[in-house]
Amino acid sequence: MMLVSVNVGLPREVDWRGQKVLTSIFKEPVPGRVRVLSLNLEGDQQSDLSVHGGRDKAVYVYPSEHYPFWREELPDAELPWGVFGENLTIAGLVEEKVCVGDRLRCGTAEFVVTQPRMPCFKLGLRFGRPDMPRRFQRAGRNGFYLAVLEEGEVGAGDPIELQATEGDRMSIAEIARLYADDAADRALLKRGSELPALPEGWRKYFRSRLGEE
Repeated sequence: MMLVSVNVGLPREVDWRGQKVLTSIFKEPVPGRVRVLSLNLEGDQQSDLSVHGGRDKAVYVYPSEHYPFWREELPDAELPWGVFGENLTIAGLVEEKVCVGDRLRCGTAEFVVTQPRMPCFKLGLRFGRPDMPRRFQRAGRNGFYLAVLEEGEVGAGDPIELQATEGDRMSIAEIARLYADDAADRALLKRGSELPALPEGWRKYFRSRLGEE
């Protein structure tokens, strides 16, 4: 497992469907070592903190293994590292293999896996395609968010070490499917609603699906 690219971006205002929108989805790879801070990377900043950022979504990760799929899906699109808005493009760890609560060490920083990414309209803005969020969700290639446990530095080429969480484990892929599937198994919903490492907003949503909220 390896860190392929570190990508950052600051908020910018762009035109989208007749309106001005502030977004930080435009990320670009940066060379050298990058400081990992408690809520983001140095040189990076989230635009709308009501839906992006915060402790549980400090760093967004996307597997490089998904890029060939998107090159076939979007043959006319340019797809440099970071195009999906990810801070860290990685290799060797996909959604089926990483679980909520797993710890990752990369460079001198340590992280914990918190949740899948649920795309918003700004992904459509990035690609100039309003249907992109729906296509992204349907593809099941969500990527995942990290909280920062220990600040440090990371750089492209750094190895990634995975420490699996103890107790009940649910993969990022399972959580993403559970969120999207209206006919999901109630036993799985119960597991998700009680998963300690999953942020409370997700657990509350699963409880509501069970009729407990």
